[in-house]
Amino acid sequence: MDRIIAAKVFLEAVKRSSISGAAEHLGMSRAMASRYVGSIEEWAQARLLHRTTRKLSLTPAGELTLPICEELIRLSETVSAVGTASHCTPKGLVRVTASSIFAEHCLTDILMKFLQLNPQVSVDLQVVDRMTNLAQDGIDLAIRVTNDLDPTLIATRLGSVHSYICASPEYLGRCGTPDAIEDLTAHNCLTYAHFGRSEWKFKQATGTVLVPVTGSFTTNEAAIVVRAALSGTGIAMLPGFAVAQEIADGRLVRLFPDTKLSPLGIHAVYLSRHRMPSALKALIAFLKTALNDEGLTPPERD
Repeated sequence: MDRIIAAKVFLEAVKRSSISGAAEHLGMSRAMASRYVGSIEEWAQARLLHRTTRKLSLTPAGELTLPICEELIRLSETVSAVGTASHCTPKGLVRVTASSIFAEHCLTDILMKFLQLNPQVSVDLQVVDRMTNLAQDGIDLAIRVTNDLDPTLIATRLGSVHSYICASPEYLGRCGTPDAIEDLTAHNCLTYAHFGRSEWKFKQATGTVLVPVTGSFTTNEAAIVVRAALSGTGIAMLPGFAVAQEIADGRLVRLFPDTKLSPLGIHAVYLSRHRMPSALKALIAFLKTALNDEGLTPPERD
């Protein structure tokens, strides 16, 4: 960067036949301008200017150096233009990771709409059901659904997920329908390892109620919990977006419809806010608009 500034000073000094004139035009002291001209001469390993009290002229080496400095300035301005253009038009590859259940039921459709609107962007979606190290795995954006996000991470909240307590008609016919959330302690509860494994948190008018749950099956894959509930094995706490169709079709029954579970936050996690690539910035903004509570709530069954 100092050489680019030095090149600008050298060009202005030649243009104005004066180092003082160049300094005044560029808003720096004459001493500073002289040091920049000296640094160009040191870089070229030759004297570039004949200096007299009345006149400033190019040496033969200066004649050769002048077009090189002009090209250096032109290239530096081209690099700046690339950065400006990249902020205007989203382009490039974005590597994204998300859990399989979120990717299947929610994220994929949103990404397809985003790509249709941004033809110069491409997305590499990595579906994993574990916490990834963004730097080590070469990931630009991780979508995480949790209320326990590490506070040291750089993240933007995109929305929230509403979960429901569900069971199949077969299970309820065999084991009975719980009348109150406290009755869950007597039922076989199917749990997800990453949250709600030993207790489910409900929001009531009187405050938060924690209900301890136990059961015969737990897994680290939320999509498997859905399948287990559909099999009639037990009662499960499931994200609304994953069971919308099952509730509408009657394959699952939503229990305690007047009682709310604490919603889970949806977060975009990335490495840095500084000079974020245009494609990544545009995708995060698009996700924030698309991932709203209304869109993640399954329809009620008549």
